[in-house]
Amino acid sequence: MAITLHSLITVAAELLGAVLSAEQGADHTLSRYFQDHPRFGSRDRRILADAVYGCLRRLRSLGYILGQPEHPNWRLTKFEAQTRLAAWILNEGNEKREEINAILGAEINLLPANIAISRPPAVAADLPDWLYDALTLELGTTEVQTLAAALVLPALLDLRVNTLRTNRGEVIRQLQEAGIEATPTPLSPVGLRLPARTSLMESELYRQGLVEIQDEGSQLIGQLLAPRRHEIVVDFCAGAGGKTLHLGALMANTGTLHAFDPVPRRLDQLRSRIERAGITTVRSARIDNLAAPPILALRGKVDRVLVDAPCTGTGTLRRSPDIKWRHHNLTRLTTEQKQILATAATLVRPGGRLVYATCSLLRAENEAIVEDFLASHPDFVLIPPDTSLARLNIPPDLLSKEAQALRLYPHRHATDGFYAALLARHR
Repeated sequence: MAITLHSLITVAAELLGAVLSAEQGADHTLSRYFQDHPRFGSRDRRILADAVYGCLRRLRSLGYILGQPEHPNWRLTKFEAQTRLAAWILNEGNEKREEINAILGAEINLLPANIAISRPPAVAADLPDWLYDALTLELGTTEVQTLAAALVLPALLDLRVNTLRTNRGEVIRQLQEAGIEATPTPLSPVGLRLPARTSLMESELYRQGLVEIQDEGSQLIGQLLAPRRHEIVVDFCAGAGGKTLHLGALMANTGTLHAFDPVPRRLDQLRSRIERAGITTVRSARIDNLAAPPILALRGKVDRVLVDAPCTGTGTLRRSPDIKWRHHNLTRLTTEQKQILATAATLVRPGGRLVYATCSLLRAENEAIVEDFLASHPDFVLIPPDTSLARLNIPPDLLSKEAQALRLYPHRHATDGFYAALLARHR
């Protein structure tokens, strides 16, 4: 029996509350919910996910429209939550508009008249005040509004072609045969861009390890580090291994690639992914602290180190809009980033290189961290990123001349937001 839209709106309201109160991300909360409630088919799961993510993207402006001018109150009544969801759908021009009007009655008819009301800049940008203020200082009021408009749109789907097993042209051909139009990414030489709703997890291309889902900006981080064949390389904060896999392909499955992470679950995911990708050179290790034996054993021996540091994740708001509404202890994060970078640098041999990267838009997590590091590490120097990326014909606006680093923004480059600085240790 089909689940009515009225029931789905009620469920979406409950899910929204669960996401906003959970410690883990929205994707994990929704995935767990759908596993626990198998009665929802693919159509219902899509409607629920769209509703929740749509509200998360525009939660602050919707709250203002509904008479909550300050930071939204997460402990909503069911009707208030339903009204929020309906307001989002009305804004999006959903084909179910008439049905939703009928479900929620006359109250919903008040919403369209309020949508055009004047809103404070941070509310109109659907950003918390602290983030809006920080980005305005860095980019200026006009560009922040342009950035904010990009951040409320869903990201397209980017793939990285596994060059150990195939090439970009062959993957394009196979996708076309499956009725999927893919275009080469303009910056990454091994990337493809697909429509946002494309699902490839069950495809043979994915099962056989021919492609990995990876944002184009993330692909450029590996290109910046530019590991060579037969080198010793460390991915210091490997996570589930997206960048590790790319480094392994760039090294042509030679040398030794160490992948460190403190979370066993992520390392388990990495091991299954490297097996699917056909990479045999990865040695993964759990790092409980910055004095762990695998770190000490590699001091001064590593050719290249990637530090993809834990951060606020503000560059990924197109994919994870719930990040906007979470509390971020920036002081704790930047302290951790400084410690991780200083420790990772001890692994680099004289003449070796290190990339410090984040998916944050904030200077405090990016330029400020590198400046602090260089002030206390005179044996390291910044290397202009175009030395590694020149072969890729990277547009000049990606390369921050002031910071001598790679800077990517969703509104400028259609990627997630990234910062990456290339450092070299003196011989």
